[in-house]
Amino acid sequence: MRSTLTDIAREAGVSSATVDRVLNNRPGVRSRTREIVIETAQRLGYISDGAGGYAAAQASAARLDFVLPMGTNTFIKMLHQQLEMQGASRPDVDVRTHLIEGFVPDTLARTLQELGDDTQGVGVIALDHPTVREAIRRLSARGVKVVTLASDILHVPRIAYVGIDNRQAGRLAGYVLARFLGTTSPKKVALFAGSLSYRGHEEREMGFRHVLAEDFPNLEIVELREMKDDREKAFQEAAALLDRHPDLAGIYNIGAGNQGVGRALKERGMAKSVVFVGHEATEGNKVMLLEGTLDAVIDQNPRVEAREALNILIGAVRGQTTELHPPRLQIVFRENIPEV
Repeated sequence: MRSTLTDIAREAGVSSATVDRVLNNRPGVRSRTREIVIETAQRLGYISDGAGGYAAAQASAARLDFVLPMGTNTFIKMLHQQLEMQGASRPDVDVRTHLIEGFVPDTLARTLQELGDDTQGVGVIALDHPTVREAIRRLSARGVKVVTLASDILHVPRIAYVGIDNRQAGRLAGYVLARFLGTTSPKKVALFAGSLSYRGHEEREMGFRHVLAEDFPNLEIVELREMKDDREKAFQEAAALLDRHPDLAGIYNIGAGNQGVGRALKERGMAKSVVFVGHEATEGNKVMLLEGTLDAVIDQNPRVEAREALNILIGAVRGQTTELHPPRLQIVFRENIPEV
């Protein structure tokens, strides 16, 4: 039986993650450790002599497809870029990306069903809908490995979910918003979502509502609006909301569209009086943090998500067990904006 990454790690006295970095020629490993791992992999027959540190020397490149929603969601654009960049830098993978209309389940299901016969692994930001679940089941029946990204979908044969705990993210958003607003008097807050057909957005809403009900009963959720992650729609919805509730104290935006919400706050002269919490440390959100329109964002690193999705799918295609290192849930304020 062919040796695995775990076998090499045990024999070399290092972690499986270190073995993976060495065999895929990624940085962050000392020269001597790299030599030990390569020698161990050769001795166990995992790679041949002169393989140059690439497991792909004994296997053809894995053919992977990623299906992502198009639109103005900057986080999705960053994830798309990372998948293509990291895929292009690895000799063991052939990455193809597909951008589709983001909130139509039948379009997503049809795209999954039409992927080529050479597809070995698929990563998808999946809508939780019967047609999508059935499309994923059909892929799995063909032997295709599937991971869900950013938003999970249950009761399907996916091999992993790569993303943050969205319910925890919603609770964190509620906690931060409430601590900004205080507990001494009743206040109104509102929710915006991209689409609750994304399980991740639904889980964030649930977490937010639960933490307010448990610990901050003085905060009343007056509205929940879906914006389809569209900046212009977000602006229109936010402007109308502020007109209806001029005493609004806080906004939590579950999805994208922060630029539209921020524009409405600034045009109504409420950017400094309404506490605004959103998601993702994108360049646009960093600007709004610095100017004080956004008070906090909950970040998940697209570089890490792309890396982990590639690692998990490549390992599964090769019949290897790969340890998942999910992106860390991070709260970002003006004072700790990350460099990348």
